[in-house]
This record gives sequence, structure tokens and C-alpha cells, in this order.
Amino acid sequence: MVTTAVNPYLDGNFSPVNQEISTETLKVIGELPPDLSGMFVRNGPNPQHSPIGQYHWFDGDGMLHGVEINNGQAIYRNRYVRTRGWNIEHETGKAVWSGLLEPPQPDNPYGPGKNTANTALVWHAGQFLALWEGGAPHNIRLPELKTIGEYSFNNKLTSPFTAHPKVDPVTGEMIFFGYSFAPPYVQYGVVSSQGELLRTVPIEIPMAVMMHDFAITENYTIFMDLPLTFSPERMQRGEPMMMFESDRPSRFGIVPRHGDNSNIRWFESPSCYVFHTLNAYEEGEEVILIACRMSSTTVLESGSSTDPTADIPLLHRWRFNLSTGAVTEEMLNDVPAEFPRINENLLGRKTQYGYAAKMAKGSLPLFDGIIKYNFISGKSQTHEFGQRRYGGEAVFAPRFGATTEDDGWLITFVHDQNLETSELVVINAQDVTSEPTARVIIPQRVPYGFHGTWISEVQLSNIL
Repeated sequence: MVTTAVNPYLDGNFSPVNQEISTETLKVIGELPPDLSGMFVRNGPNPQHSPIGQYHWFDGDGMLHGVEINNGQAIYRNRYVRTRGWNIEHETGKAVWSGLLEPPQPDNPYGPGKNTANTALVWHAGQFLALWEGGAPHNIRLPELKTIGEYSFNNKLTSPFTAHPKVDPVTGEMIFFGYSFAPPYVQYGVVSSQGELLRTVPIEIPMAVMMHDFAITENYTIFMDLPLTFSPERMQRGEPMMMFESDRPSRFGIVPRHGDNSNIRWFESPSCYVFHTLNAYEEGEEVILIACRMSSTTVLESGSSTDPTADIPLLHRWRFNLSTGAVTEEMLNDVPAEFPRINENLLGRKTQYGYAAKMAKGSLPLFDGIIKYNFISGKSQTHEFGQRRYGGEAVFAPRFGATTEDDGWLITFVHDQNLETSELVVINAQDVTSEPTARVIIPQRVPYGFHGTWISEVQLSNIL
């Protein structure tokens, strides 16, 4: 008897849901805070059709899951991001593009690749955008989660657009970059608080790398030239196009916010990979970066690593001295965690607290709790989801009128594998070890996904 191994990212709660629903009468266990008013939306991969060849978790079509909260009541809806690729595959009734683990398709009649818009979300200047780092954002209408179309900043966007733009809470500017396989390998842009793309400039690095995230401070932008490299020459030799090169150092480039390649400064540190930064800030002569560091990664390779600590992210802090050029790197916590977040009203400034999803043991990216870090005391607290209950990135929703940094709630979706149910969990950020303030039962399964955001009632009322 021959058994075929099931792709774990097409199984269990990683597997897609095909129904798009709207439900207004959601059961709430506990009580939704009366002053929590707005909308939580999370993006993630949800393949519309059976994939061509091997499927990677990063390949699926973007699907948005949203919960609108007002006056202690909650409304749920989920919608695909209707990209050009989604529409083509919907019309043909099957997958047209292969994924990251398959050879490129330069002769595909519909084009070489598909913008899945499946990774993250940002609200800026009255627009809500679904993001994917290989192409343009997609504009989404709230609260309906209806796709309006690709967003090009009045046709000024000429590069890919990162899945993790940074919105400065003081100036209102949105900082972004895009990376590509061909020179210029990195382009850097700034969007005004009114939503106008002001400039895009090239940043020179030696070769193409996967640059998933970056960071900003009050005055600087930090790029990460890490050794997860793309090489067409390797592919022509029958080797992987993408590979982690552990013999290459990590490089961090610090550039003034409105600077360019002429005034970027590069700092070297030991080889590593970072998918997500928590925050960065300035202190005296130093620029400080906090991020989840892996010694190496195999996430986009089909083989296994000889590094026993590969793909284990641990929270680290780097200090880059702008006067002496010195670099220091230290581990802040020894519990594996990813999807780091802060109160984004303090992005680019020093914070006392940070939050991340605690990784469960095993080979799959499952998260069994939320860690709250106190960077002043050096201590941490953990909210445990419970046995066989797994969640994701916890987004911080500040209390309206809050005067302390952690006055607000942590919000995420949790799937209970015992009951096969999904729920939205709202946790008091000042009391993370306690039971959730509220659990909103979702009427259908919410597959594990990537990044979410909280849009306040004030922001919702100002959407253009």
C-alpha cells in the first residue's frame, strides 16, 4: 500500500476555507470592553485552487479575516483579496501559477508570477492596504473588506513594496522599501502623511537577498542585508536559487530618513537571519534595534540544515555606535518567539514593553502563547492559550485616551484543535497572565495566517 504524505500547510488548521461569510450575531465569552471600538483584520494565505506541484505556506492567495467591534458587539467577515491573479485563476477554475518551491515560469502566458497580497496590512492616510513584498499593495474598502484594486500612489510606485512599511506616529510619514532579483536590488521610499509618494532612491548591496523587514527610528532607517541570497547562477548549475550562506556576515545599513545611498553606513555582525523587527530607537550615539534573530534559516529551501538552531527565533538587541562604528549583539530572551509587535503609537521610539507569539515545540510554526517583554526590568510574562490551542501574532490595540504605554489590549485569532473551533481572543495587556477579557467565537474555522492590524473607530471614520 502506497501512502502519499500530506503537505502540512494544506492540512488541519493550515488548510484553506472556501466560504466567504458575514455574521453579525457572534457569541462572546466574557465581555468585550465597552471602550474597545474599531476593527481587527488579519491577512494570510488561503489557496483558491489545488496548487501546482509543491505548495509552500507563503504561496496561498490572500484572505482577510475581520472582526468589527463596537458597543460590546462583534461582526465577523472574511474575503479573498481579489488580485489580478486571483481573478484569472477564478475564471479558469484552476491554479495557473506554481509556487516558491517550483521552478520559475518565464513562459506563463499570464505573466511570470502572481501578487497574492497575502502577508500584512497597513492603514495610512485614509487608505487600507493589503501587502505582499513582491509587488504593489492592494487597496481594501473597510469594513466590507472589498478589494478596490492595486494601489500605485498615483502611478508613482515603480518598485515592489515591502510587506512591512513603517508609519511614523509623530510625522505621519510612511517609510517603505522594495527588493528585487535584479539591480537595483533595494529601493527606498517615503510617503508623506497625506499619502503622496515623495521619493524613491536605490540602495546598493552586493547581491540580491530576501529582505523581508526593516526598522525606523525618529531620524534613521535600518536595512538588513542578511545572507539569505538569490542567485540565478546557482540555479543554472542545478543548485537552489535561494540559499542561506552561513559564511557571509550580516550587514545592517543605517541611513538618515530622507537620505540615500551616498550617506548610508554599514555595520557588520555574525551571520544570521531576521524575518521581523520589533522596534528600533536612538539613545545617545547609538541606534538600537530589537528583532527576532535566527542563526540561519531553511524556510525557503526544500532541504534540511546542518545547523541545529536553524529557524529558532530568539529576541535579540543590536547596538550600532554611530561615532565609533562598534556593534554589539545580545540575546534578550531564550524562549523561541516570532511576530513581534509594540504599541505602534511609539514606533521608532524607546519602549518599555514588547510582545511576541511564543513558539510551540515541533516542526510547524505553531504558537501557544503571547510573551510580554519588559525591557527595563529584563523580565517577561506569558499568556498561555491552553492545551492544543494555537494562535498567532498579537496586535496591540491602545485604549482611547490611554496615558500609559501598555494600557490596551492584545488581540489575535486562536484555534482550538480539541474542539475544531476558532475564536478572537482579547487580552488585557496590563494583565497578560490572566484569562482573556473576551473570547469571540467565530462561526467558521480561521486558518493560521500572518499579520494583522487594529483600525480604531477614529481611523475607520476617516477612511477615504
